[in-house]
Amino acid sequence: MEYVKSKIRDVADFPTKGVLFKDLTTAFKDPRALHIIGWDLSQLYRDKGVTKVVGIESRGFIGGSILAFELGAGFVPARKPGKLPADTIKMEYAKEYGTDVIEIHRDAIGPDDIVVIHDDVLATGGTMAAAYNLIKSLNPKKIYINFIIELSALNGRQAMPEGVEVTSLIKY
Repeated sequence: MEYVKSKIRDVADFPTKGVLFKDLTTAFKDPRALHIIGWDLSQLYRDKGVTKVVGIESRGFIGGSILAFELGAGFVPARKPGKLPADTIKMEYAKEYGTDVIEIHRDAIGPDDIVVIHDDVLATGGTMAAAYNLIKSLNPKKIYINFIIELSALNGRQAMPEGVEVTSLIKY
């Protein structure tokens, strides 16, 4: 992971003044870093029977797709409103900078599914908590939560549901 960390770019004052953004696009464009991320993500869940990986828009699509491929699981996009073509369910949630909504197809997850919900960064946890509640409403057998980066100082783990395994590859 040290190699991957060396490829993550810090962007000051993004998306607002005072925020130091951890930009994973510089790690994603590096073939070695991308391979390490995919391998390390898959090792966390290799023997857990995962059937679906939910990736949160938009950077969660990258790691989530790789993870689904490596595990032989299906991939489910969790998107902003109006981006999915069929019948959806949605969840509104509070963010650091206002409110937002996340949606998935109503038929994306079933009661026999074991799901990993993946996003690139755990900051305050609002988006992932909403995604978890959305997925949970579909009654899968089990849910795991995963991130590439966790910004520990923002205490996002406090927003995560009790009793759910939450993993991250890199902690700052």
